[in-house]
Amino acid sequence: MKKFTDSDIRKYDLFAYIASVIVFLLIVFMRKIHFESSIDFRILPAIYSSLNAIAAVLLILAYRAIKNKNVELHRRLMTTAIAISTVFLMMYVLYHITNSDTKFCRQDSIVRLIYFFILITHIVLAAISFPFIIFTFIRGYTEQFERHKKLAYWVFPVWLYVCITGPICYLMLFPCYEINK
Repeated sequence: MKKFTDSDIRKYDLFAYIASVIVFLLIVFMRKIHFESSIDFRILPAIYSSLNAIAAVLLILAYRAIKNKNVELHRRLMTTAIAISTVFLMMYVLYHITNSDTKFCRQDSIVRLIYFFILITHIVLAAISFPFIIFTFIRGYTEQFERHKKLAYWVFPVWLYVCITGPICYLMLFPCYEINK
């Protein structure tokens, strides 16, 4: 594998900082931006929720691969999980700038409480974990394995939680899409 210099690592870190700020700003302001489109993007939540579920499976497989000392498989699975999560993020933003929010329509208080608990923890952890996911990936990619391992210890379970709770929120919100149309 390539030997990475401190300069290389600083460039990757700068990319991670810039990407984190851009994504944060996109997510914060996407609901204030609205584009009309002749294309119906209402199918996107089903697609990007599926991508989140696939990313969760990839994370579990990557975890098992590294526990079995299969570094190359771990690397490929994590790279794929990052790519899928990137496509997820693009679709998520596209949906939200072309569609209004779907309001939760169930009135039974316990289901409503569960939904909002899952949704809020999902949103907060997704926002907090995003830069750490990138930095963890960079540490692995640049073969800083000890630093990668220390970050991954915390980042993996949070990223997995976000990947699992995203589709759960979608499934809980699914009956509301038709009502909010």
